[in-house]
Amino acid sequence: MRFAVGGVDMHDFAVVGAGPAGSRFARRATQRGHDVVVFEQGEVGKPLACSGHVSTDIWSFTPDGAREDLLQNEICGARFHADGPDSDAYRFYKDEVVSNVIDRVGLDRTLAAAAGEAGADVREGNTVVDLTERRDHVDVEVHSPDGLETHRARMVAGCDGPRSRVREAVGLPDPDELLHGVLGFTDEPDSQEFVDVHLTVPRFFAWRIPRGEAGVEYGLATPPGDDVTAQFESFTDGYGVDTDRRCSGLIPIGPADSVTTGRVFLIGDAAGHNKPFTGGGILYGMTAADCAAETIDPRDPATLDAYERAWRDELERDIRLGHFVRGAYSLPEAVQEAGMALFEGEIGVHMDRPTSLFSREQMRAMLSDW
Repeated sequence: MRFAVGGVDMHDFAVVGAGPAGSRFARRATQRGHDVVVFEQGEVGKPLACSGHVSTDIWSFTPDGAREDLLQNEICGARFHADGPDSDAYRFYKDEVVSNVIDRVGLDRTLAAAAGEAGADVREGNTVVDLTERRDHVDVEVHSPDGLETHRARMVAGCDGPRSRVREAVGLPDPDELLHGVLGFTDEPDSQEFVDVHLTVPRFFAWRIPRGEAGVEYGLATPPGDDVTAQFESFTDGYGVDTDRRCSGLIPIGPADSVTTGRVFLIGDAAGHNKPFTGGGILYGMTAADCAAETIDPRDPATLDAYERAWRDELERDIRLGHFVRGAYSLPEAVQEAGMALFEGEIGVHMDRPTSLFSREQMRAMLSDW
């Protein structure tokens, strides 16, 4: 419910950023009866700065009909390479679809539309330039098409990406690390059931993802200071392709020790809710968004502690193990190949949950291969 304070409308939540995490939180919080306004600085979904390869769990977060609109390809496994495209490939697979390739821009638009249909006020072309926490609310300064405006909310959700302005404004710590990622696309149709992963980039990897009739996605990420453009061109040269469209962005690796203040909380990339071993954050961010919607009462700042506990209970073990998995990317090539040869074959691992390495499904798959 919205109230006016000093002539300015008071929202329950102001959400900064209409990516997957922000739109998911806005939708769920609105469904719980809260008044929610969402500020997106540009057009929802643009510019693209994220891969469209996700687990099939994505559809549990989307409205009915989204799969038919967004699906581009179905993936059953991955080929891992210790070197370039001509190197030996180690296949890891399931006898069922394990992941999907989707229209990534379309996903953002679908989720934002779902938030709007639930009753959230989603505003494109509105840039949050500053915010100030008060005793009982937060003042949010927004540059809108009509000029500079002040909005008030009982709480603010910072869902505004790796370089979060919300995070900076309230002095919350940055994620542990920011990687530089780059994507490139070609238009030749490719409906293969395998993605290719190359352990050729320092402390991370490069990838090739077939997108069905939409073409092929090539990408990699590197730590700060590495020449990402030169590495990307070397990678695509190995495939003999020249990508006609490129985009780039930052990938946060974290999360920080705290993602909340008195009346502000972070979700998604702003909080470092990402998989350290792939950089993907769509599912982790929306999972944290659900935790926030279920635990935070905008009238009671103490409930932010419940949010911190909830998302950590849900994600922290997988994030910690994900850091360990990432460490294997920097092992000597001979060790990498020996390990891949040992575990090659059918797997029972969930691509978002490295803790599933110890699941019954994975143990059965390993025993059947042996």
